[in-house]
Amino acid sequence: QVQLQESGPGLVKPSQTLSLTCTVSGGSITDSYYAWNWIRQPPGKGLEWMGVIAGDGSTYFSPSLKSRTSISRDTSKSQVSLRLTSVTPDDPAVYYCARGEVLDGSTCFAYWGQGTRVTLSS
Repeated sequence: QVQLQESGPGLVKPSQTLSLTCTVSGGSITDSYYAWNWIRQPPGKGLEWMGVIAGDGSTYFSPSLKSRTSISRDTSKSQVSLRLTSVTPDDPAVYYCARGEVLDGSTCFAYWGQGTRVTLSS
């Protein structure tokens, strides 16, 4: 059974960098069939896809966040990490990591972490 667990500081100051980690168990983050996504949900809003790291290590980002977002991985620890720089009041959200796969031409997110809430501190 694949399990994903997000971790990281729940508070971040404006203009600072947010760093979160997703630890994956029960599956390999280098498996070319799957990709590891970061998705967030701001309070009262819908889900927003932020970016992905594929099994070969290639990354893709939402155009609206590309300039501030990076995703990396540590294969020895089975971890995928998100960095979001220059945090603004629009960035507080519940941040999720999710495993994506293509089924019948569509991307499906079958496994999700429980999410980690990030709020802005003054």
